Amino acid sequence: MKTNRLFFIDAVRAFAILMMLQGHFIDTLLAPEYRDPDSIIFQIWSYFRGITAPTFFTISGIIFTYLLMKSKKKGQAPERIRKGLTRGLLLIAIGYGLRAPIFEWLTGTFRNYFLVIDVLQIIGLSIIITVGLYYLTFKKSLLFSILMLVLGIAIFTLEPWYRELDTTDIPLIFANYLTKSNGSIFTILPWLGYMSIGAFIASLFYRYVGKEKFKPILVSGLLIIGTLLIYNSSHFFMWMYRWSDVVVFKEVAYYNYLYTRLGNVLILLGIFYALEQLMTNQMIFKIGQKTLSIYVVHFVIIYGSLTGFGLSQLIGKTLNPYPAAIGAILFIIIVCLIALYGIKTNAFIYNKLRGYFKKK
Repeated sequence: MKTNRLFFIDAVRAFAILMMLQGHFIDTLLAPEYRDPDSIIFQIWSYFRGITAPTFFTISGIIFTYLLMKSKKKGQAPERIRKGLTRGLLLIAIGYGLRAPIFEWLTGTFRNYFLVIDVLQIIGLSIIITVGLYYLTFKKSLLFSILMLVLGIAIFTLEPWYRELDTTDIPLIFANYLTKSNGSIFTILPWLGYMSIGAFIASLFYRYVGKEKFKPILVSGLLIIGTLLIYNSSHFFMWMYRWSDVVVFKEVAYYNYLYTRLGNVLILLGIFYALEQLMTNQMIFKIGQKTLSIYVVHFVIIYGSLTGFGLSQLIGKTLNPYPAAIGAILFIIIVCLIALYGIKTNAFIYNKLRGYFKKK
């Protein structure tokens, strides 16, 4: 039976989450003297670490928006919109919960570090924003597609304008979504840009998946555009600057990490989509579908979330490369086993929230 399910998405999500696991493990425990930027091995590791977050945000935009747009055909859009809002709020809540210093609170110690923003809060807020834009353009899916593409390009191109954003007059709980100056790991800008580009790609699947020659055209397009972004986008923005004398184009060209990372992500998507038929292992799909559980488990083990005792506190940056590499492999296996067979991170809470919103 023919299906429009995007199986390669789960494979990419599995790849991204596994790269995150090994990246966080090695970054947290590898001794400083082994972080040699001239080492080829370290360069390869740094490369994959650098594309992990952009890949995950883009994939999140694709899978969420694809399901959102498909629900319209099935007449289930209101339910999917409510589900999206619930999912977004849940991710934000879990993001804060993972950094809740419970034992400090019990002793009467309260610090602002609890309010720093990490990946879950930004993905959750990005989902809520995407749902809002989809709702506003509900009757015109083409407008939604164009809007998400333009939003992503605008966020990437205008990055110099908000790079050093002054948030001194904004309450800390909101300012942390806009600046890293207070310890936040991720901010809504520029990461919403990857989610927006992912949403645009999802709209292409929604319109054309299953049609003749769509797959080879999209694969070719992803590979070509990705290559151009990596090797030619800086030259393009310098040309735009010379032609228009708009300074922001030059600033983007001189610090062009967003478009080059996007190029890497597009190439990765193209490769995985081209090889989709070879990725039929059920374990890959299970890992790709349990990324939230895996993230929570790894956070607790490495950073001591909730308990205050994790690998970062017990071992620290003391390992040489060989124990770090072996430990990363064992860490991946243990975390995946716990997440897949030991717990259900969000099932109970999510079902309760969904039941609550259905009553509204």
